[in-house]
Amino acid sequence: MVAGECKRESGRLISLIQNLTHTHSMAAAATTLRLLKPLSSAASPLLAPFNNPTINRSVAPLLLFSSAAVSRHHRRFCTVVSASVSSGEATKAEPIELEKGAKIREFRRKLKIVDIKGGVDEGLNRLGETLVVRGWVRTLRAQSSVTFIEVNDGSCLSSMQCVMSSDAEGYDQVESGVISTGASVWIQGTIVASQGSKQKVELKVDKLVTVGTSDPSFPIQKKRVSREFLRTKAHLRPRTNTFGAVSRVRNALAYATHKFFQENGFVWLSSPIITASDCEGAGEQFCVTTLVPNTSEPAHSPVKAIPATKDGSIDWSKDFFGKPAFLTVSGQLNAETYATALTDVYTFGPTFRAENSNTSRHLAEFWMIEPELAFADLEDDMACATAYLQYVVKYILENCKEDMDFFNTWIEKGIIDRLSDVVEKKVVQLTYTDAIELLLKAKKKFEFPVTWGCDLQSEHERYITEQAFGGCPVIVRDYPKAIKAFYMRQNDDGRTVAAMDMLVPRIGELIGGSQREERLDYLEQRLDDLKLNKESYWWYLDLRRYGSVPHAGFGLGFERLVQFATGVDNIRDAIPFPRAPGSADF
Repeated sequence: MVAGECKRESGRLISLIQNLTHTHSMAAAATTLRLLKPLSSAASPLLAPFNNPTINRSVAPLLLFSSAAVSRHHRRFCTVVSASVSSGEATKAEPIELEKGAKIREFRRKLKIVDIKGGVDEGLNRLGETLVVRGWVRTLRAQSSVTFIEVNDGSCLSSMQCVMSSDAEGYDQVESGVISTGASVWIQGTIVASQGSKQKVELKVDKLVTVGTSDPSFPIQKKRVSREFLRTKAHLRPRTNTFGAVSRVRNALAYATHKFFQENGFVWLSSPIITASDCEGAGEQFCVTTLVPNTSEPAHSPVKAIPATKDGSIDWSKDFFGKPAFLTVSGQLNAETYATALTDVYTFGPTFRAENSNTSRHLAEFWMIEPELAFADLEDDMACATAYLQYVVKYILENCKEDMDFFNTWIEKGIIDRLSDVVEKKVVQLTYTDAIELLLKAKKKFEFPVTWGCDLQSEHERYITEQAFGGCPVIVRDYPKAIKAFYMRQNDDGRTVAAMDMLVPRIGELIGGSQREERLDYLEQRLDDLKLNKESYWWYLDLRRYGSVPHAGFGLGFERLVQFATGVDNIRDAIPFPRAPGSADF
C-alpha cells in the first residue's frame, strides 16, 4: 500500500515539475528548506522517474524527500516543493522544522561485484539470493528472447552478467535504446548458475533502473584503443580493464606501504609541499609565487607589474613568503627533523620536478615514499628497503590475483614469475666500483660510455639486474661523492659516500637511499663545496648541533613501483592524471 501511495505521489511530482519548468519566474522561487529525514534505502527506486530527460534538471534542488512514509505505514510518502506557481507567480513556502530526535542514517558498506564473485566459490555460495548491482554498462547483447547486460562497478576486473527477459520491470528501457555502453544502472535480481563458461554465476534481472544515460559519443567502446588515446581521455580511462586494474593495484600498494611501516613502528609524517630549500641541489624546481598579477585572464598579466629591485631583479621580499619558494622535490629533509625526535618516520606524498624530460620514465608530479631511520647506518637502510619491497610485492601477489593474472596475460607475460623472484630470491649487493668493472667487462655495447665516476644510466642498471644477476634485485652502494647529493655521509676514502641504489628488472633504479651526514663540520663543508646557501639550511644544520645521531633513509618513486608491479611501459599510465611538459589537463 505504501509503495502504491509513493508511486502516485511520484506521478504528481513529475506533473508539478513539468509545470514549473514552463514558468518564467523560477528565480524568485528560491527558498531554504530543512530536511525532515534522509531517504531510506527502500525508497531509492522512487528516484528513478527523475531521470526522465523531459524534466528540467534545474528544478532538482527544489525537491526534498522524507523516509517517514517508508518507515511508518500510516503516513503517506511526503514530498515538499519549495515553490508553487499561482497565476504565473511563485509564492513562498513555509520552512519545515526538523522533527525532534531525527537521526542520520547508519552508514553501510555497499555490496559490490567483488563481494559477490570474489570468493573461492566465485559466487556459487550466493545462489538464490536476491541482490542489487550498481555500476556502468560495459556491453549489451539483445537476442530474441533474452538480453545480456555486462555491468562493472570497478571493484574488480570481472563484470556481472545480467540476464534480462522481456517480462522484467524496466525492459522498455532496453527496447527504447536508453541502455547503452557507458550508462549507469541499478539492477535487482537473483543470483543463478550461469549457462556460459566465462563465469560461474549471473544475475537474473527482476528490475532495471537507468541512473544515468550515456551519449552515443562515449569514446570507450568494446573495441580496443591505444593507451596513447586513453591518455587524452584520462577522466574516462579508469572504466577500461587495464586502468581499472592499475588503479586497484596502485591502491593495494599504497595500503601495503602504510601497513609495512605501521607494523614496524614508523610514524607517518605529512611533509610540506611548499619549501624554500632544494633537497637534491639540482635546481629543477617549480617556483611558487604571487608576484605574477592574479587576473581573470592570466595571459593578460603584464610583466611590468612584477615588483623589481633597483638593479632590475625580481624583488622577492614583496612575494607571499618574503623570499623565493618552490614545490618540493622531496620530503626527506623534513623527515630527518622528525626522525631525530620520533626515531623512525616516513613520508608518503606528492613531489614535483621541473625537469623538461618528455619521456616514458619522467613525470613532473609524482608521489614519493621516504622513510628515515634514526640510530641507523647504510646497512640498516638496505635491510629496510629490501624488507619493504618484498613485503609490498608479496601483498599484491596474494591480494590482487585477478588483476595480476590480467597483467600476466595482456600486459607483460611472465610478470608474476618476475615478481615472485623479488620476494623469494636474495638481494645481491656490490659496490659502485665493482659494478663499473662488471660493465666494462660486459660483451655489450652501451649507448652511454662507462667510466668510473659516471652516473649509471637505465641501460647499465638493467644489464646488471637482468643479465649479470639473472633477474635478482641488486643494490649498488658507495657511489662517487661528486655525483651524489650534499646530505650523504662521506666515506673514509674521501671519494665516495654511503649511498645505495636498488636496481630491479625492467625498471632499473627503483629505490635510492643513503646514510645521512650527521657530522656538522662535514655537512657545512659540503654545502660550501656545492655553493649552496647555508642560511637556507640553518634548521637542517641545527639537527647536527643538538643531539645529532647516525641516521639513514631512502626514497622510492611510487609510480615506478606501480610500473614495476603492473608491467605498464609508460609511467604516465601509472598515475591517474599525469603531469608532464606541455601536459596539465584534467
